[in-house]
Amino acid sequence: MTLNVPLLDVAAQLTPLKSELMKAIEGVVDSGRFIMGPLVEELEEQIARYAGVRYGISMSSGTDALLAALMALDVGAGDIVLSTPYSFFATVGVVARLGATPAFVDIDLDSYNIDPVALENWLEVNKELIPKVKAIIPVHLYGQCADMEHIMKIANRYDIPVIEDGAQAIGSSCPVDGKIKSSGSIGKMGCFSFFPSKNLGAMGDGGMVVTNDEVLAEKLAKLRNHGSAPKYYHSLIGGNFRLDALQAAVLLVKLPHLDTWHEMRRANAVFYDEHLSGIAGLKTPAITWSRENHIYNQYVISVDSRRNELRDFLQGRGVTTEVYYPVSFHEQECFRYLGYNTGDFPKSEHAASHTLALPIYPELTRDMQLYVVEQIKAFFA
Repeated sequence: MTLNVPLLDVAAQLTPLKSELMKAIEGVVDSGRFIMGPLVEELEEQIARYAGVRYGISMSSGTDALLAALMALDVGAGDIVLSTPYSFFATVGVVARLGATPAFVDIDLDSYNIDPVALENWLEVNKELIPKVKAIIPVHLYGQCADMEHIMKIANRYDIPVIEDGAQAIGSSCPVDGKIKSSGSIGKMGCFSFFPSKNLGAMGDGGMVVTNDEVLAEKLAKLRNHGSAPKYYHSLIGGNFRLDALQAAVLLVKLPHLDTWHEMRRANAVFYDEHLSGIAGLKTPAITWSRENHIYNQYVISVDSRRNELRDFLQGRGVTTEVYYPVSFHEQECFRYLGYNTGDFPKSEHAASHTLALPIYPELTRDMQLYVVEQIKAFFA
């Protein structure tokens, strides 16, 4: 019997919360306050507290959070921003939008995050370019933090600000200087996305920048509102990055459930690990720190060969999967002008051609997971 197993089932999460969500939405309708306002301010306070920082500055999307963070550092033409070639496009698309140059550093094949050794090597080899490097953007891919202890030591040595791309990683953490620190709280700024597929997802786009820097927080608040404060007085040229009150209301209903959803994802990951670890030709996700530090926005396996055949096989049997991400940045047509070639970042290219994300959402049942496992085993039999 074929069982339908979607990659994500948003309705399964929202149904138990429907009455509370509808009440919150009706409250927004009745208030007449649809952009910014007290609900947005409350969300900013709660997210800042959750991330362990002083300030949260809401944005219209995770992409705009990254864009505003770079604008707050005055990144522009002639500047360089170091990041990974293996992530969602927004990570470096925002760099190019500002006229700056993305420079790529390869990943490690355990976490799929930026490799600190490769980062340090880039800085040592390109010493003449260091004055132009205005930021480093490590990505906490799939819900697991990059090696921030090592990255921060490198960044501090060269006095380069770090912007954490935590779009997939709100609530994840890692050890830094003997303490466990939350994603977003470690660098100069951290950026979150509330896209509906994220562990904390809105009913539309939304994002946030978090920071402990008061000056940056004030600047970000101006930048998201065309650079104005007070109204109609513009000290900066910003953009329209404001968050809707409706999305804030939805997120405030969902936030108290977030840690429970993280735990459910971890439990699903344990089940997959136990049932898939013995399959030749398949690698389950590595745990860099401990499972408690990982929030499993995605559960990504690596397949030695026939990745696409496995995906088609599973699709034919009702199991939806996804390839995150099939083309590394240095091979994207829009970045040809950077002068990179295929083979320049072999680990990113390997990840792009070998990885596959399986359903991992909290409401996934054991029967559904067992079915996924059975189909994968049938493929490799």
